[in-house]
Amino acid sequence: MAGDLTQERQEAQALLERLSAEKLRVVRSLLEAIVDDEEDPDEDRRAVAASREYFKQGGEVMSFEQVVADLGFTMDQVRGGKRD
Repeated sequence: MAGDLTQERQEAQALLERLSAEKLRVVRSLLEAIVDDEEDPDEDRRAVAASREYFKQGGEVMSFEQVVADLGFTMDQVRGGKRD
């Protein structure tokens, strides 16, 4: 099994070597996000449990559009990435 992991890492490294600098930055950011997600699964479970409890207690659901408006943006800005 360890040999399989070593081979996977070597193959991934070979692919990384072929990327342009721009694409490498994108992949690095993606890998960081994946690693961050895996760092504390207990924290994720606690957050999900807290969310479920919130809604069990009658917590209010808010649409994405309402969140966007509350933050002072429009959906056109969110969709198009426009800034004032």
